[in-house]
Amino acid sequence: MPADPHPHGSGETPLRRATDSSRRAAPSPKARGSGTSAVEVRRSSRRRRTVSAYREGDRTVVLIPARMSEAEEQRWVTVMLDKLAAQESKRMLGDGELVERAGRLSEQYLDGRARPASVRWVTNQNTRWGSCTPAEGSIRLSHRLQGMPEYVIDYVLLHELAHLLVPGHGPQFWRLLESYPRTERARGYLEGVVAADRLPHLPPARSE
Repeated sequence: MPADPHPHGSGETPLRRATDSSRRAAPSPKARGSGTSAVEVRRSSRRRRTVSAYREGDRTVVLIPARMSEAEEQRWVTVMLDKLAAQESKRMLGDGELVERAGRLSEQYLDGRARPASVRWVTNQNTRWGSCTPAEGSIRLSHRLQGMPEYVIDYVLLHELAHLLVPGHGPQFWRLLESYPRTERARGYLEGVVAADRLPHLPPARSE
């Protein structure tokens, strides 16, 4: 499952909060666990290309460029909420848990037909989120996925499980993923990570 190299963290460089010129509340998706979290979007005319977010009490503040469209704003709010949730989740899945997770996903979405011989994390995949070798029944996930929301990890894992049954990315392959309800959201999250990594990183603001 290819991707651009080296997406890392949230990929943003926050500026001083004093540069934020406009504020408004935005609808928030359900937070992880129970309840909801208020989201406040702050637009800045000085913020050119970066997006960042942080928790402020019981709300999440998302900082975006003033020129960003409403559609782009909604997309980035979703991406940044997912990123914060991932950063706040400290528990990392071990290789043994990946094997168990793969088994559950195969039973739930692939009628148990995909049976990997091994599933493990690797650190040598900087241009792919995951890969598999059907002849060996082995699946490898990039360590860059660690800390991302679990539904994203599940999507990549299911993607590779499907490759054990269908090697290419034709219609038959994508039909295998149709039953996974978060396919599009997970793909959007990963695309957001890649897009964020492409943004130029601004130098830190110098103190007066």
